[in-house]
Amino acid sequence: MVYISLIADIFHAGHIRLINEGNKYGEVTIGLLTNKACEELNETPLLSYEKRKEVLKSVKGVKIILEQNEASYLNNLKKLKPNYVVHGDDWKNTFQKKYRSEVINFLKDNRGKLIEIPYSADVNPIKLKEQALKNNVGSFSRHQMIKHLIKTKGIIRILEVHNPLSALIVENTKEKVNDIELEFDGFWSSSLTDSTSKGKPDIEAVDISSRIKSIDEIFDVTTKPMIFDGDTGGKPEHLEFTIKSLERVGVGAIIIEDKVGLKKNSLFGNDVFQKQDSVENFSNKITVAKKAQRTDDFLVIARIESLILENGMEDALIRAHEYIKAGADGIMIHSRVKNGLEIIDFITKFRAKEKDAILVVVPTSFNHIPFDEFKNLGVNIVIYANHLLRSAYPNMKQVASEILINGRSLESESKCMPIKEILNLIPGTK
Repeated sequence: MVYISLIADIFHAGHIRLINEGNKYGEVTIGLLTNKACEELNETPLLSYEKRKEVLKSVKGVKIILEQNEASYLNNLKKLKPNYVVHGDDWKNTFQKKYRSEVINFLKDNRGKLIEIPYSADVNPIKLKEQALKNNVGSFSRHQMIKHLIKTKGIIRILEVHNPLSALIVENTKEKVNDIELEFDGFWSSSLTDSTSKGKPDIEAVDISSRIKSIDEIFDVTTKPMIFDGDTGGKPEHLEFTIKSLERVGVGAIIIEDKVGLKKNSLFGNDVFQKQDSVENFSNKITVAKKAQRTDDFLVIARIESLILENGMEDALIRAHEYIKAGADGIMIHSRVKNGLEIIDFITKFRAKEKDAILVVVPTSFNHIPFDEFKNLGVNIVIYANHLLRSAYPNMKQVASEILINGRSLESESKCMPIKEILNLIPGTK
């Protein structure tokens, strides 16, 4: 028996080489990684487990396909006791080397052998996946991806975008940390940064049609999914059409807040007049929103302002449970308390009762809390809500001043991105 572990999201020549090598030694059993196992490897398959299995069933040389529910091979190896394990040699120097050591030790104790073949350098699975996303190849369309990513990964990173250029930055930013390649999972269409980038106040002055046009422009040049900042959602009668429009253009989720009247930014708290909606009225708004959606994939998330407006933890928790009963897919909890203790207290108490509801945080004030800590607490979405616009503005302001002061742009060049890098960022420029 030969055991080969695969994700097989995009089946390519490298997979064929592994299977052909395995067939030299015996009958091949594929351990096909489930979504849970993929999450441990920080991988998000484009295709569902069932679709990936369907592809492998048609591949010559594959005898059996089994679920591998963990990134570690050990549970399946203990059940099967294969004579051989076949793998590419690329796992020797990555974070997967710990799984390699487990395999070697197991085979040594059970008279088995590890066969490693050279990594297929002529195949770039990352580029293949990027191309597949651009061509909309997969089991999940863009509007389905937020729900799929949460189900697959447990927790996702979302970063604010306010125009296509900022979205391209988010789309292309990848960093390797401890041998794991990290990236943002999607976009946040912030009403604050959207209105600010248009030079208008954050009081819902930019209408929905204008914001949807901005989303269309972003979606023209990107592939990642989006969560939409719906402010208060407006009147229930209008919210119904907003939901339909967002779903039609491909947005995956909306977050609406339980305030009434002229919108004021939450970070002002009670420094300005802000009024919270009644539980009954806002629950009705949630019900209207859920009835308006056309598919089960679109998410309606209720944002609770009780902590912002100093109405207390008990009020926040009561509202959270009532909004879930009204049909909300999740809760976004907001706080201005910088030490983060208030937000952690809410998360802990909320999760004690609501095990499955989606939980969202926006750590603008409590920005010292790392992503992994939110993951351990049971948070599903972390939104970095305004950082690209805030970081761009000071640099642009400084460059504008320096050009006036120096009478030329030479002194400011070090603060500017080279033109070639900008051109390389924009698809189709070359």
